[in-house]
Amino acid sequence: MDRFILTDAQWTKMQPFCLGKPTDPGRTGGDARLVTEAVLWIARTGSPWRDLSASFGKWNAVFKRFRDWVKAGVFKRMFDAVSGEPDMEYAMVRLSGPIVMVKAQKGDPKPGHR
Repeated sequence: MDRFILTDAQWTKMQPFCLGKPTDPGRTGGDARLVTEAVLWIARTGSPWRDLSASFGKWNAVFKRFRDWVKAGVFKRMFDAVSGEPDMEYAMVRLSGPIVMVKAQKGDPKPGHR
């Protein structure tokens, strides 16, 4: 697997907004950068969550963390922190699709509505 899409400088700006820390139990802990990279991989490839490479971890665990972070507004804050970087503009646009899909799966009466 390619190491990361994010540069260390981008990750430094985004990391403070992640939920949990590596010492926390359950899905709130673990490697937040790896989860972020997994979400970016999904956004970049358009693949379904079940096709997530095992090198990112169990797809369902990554998806559940993604869903928790969406609910908490983590991605909006993370990407606001790097929004001036042209490489991240594409990721933000692509990422909005999975976020809308998560909301629609949760019974949002207006899929695609934010």
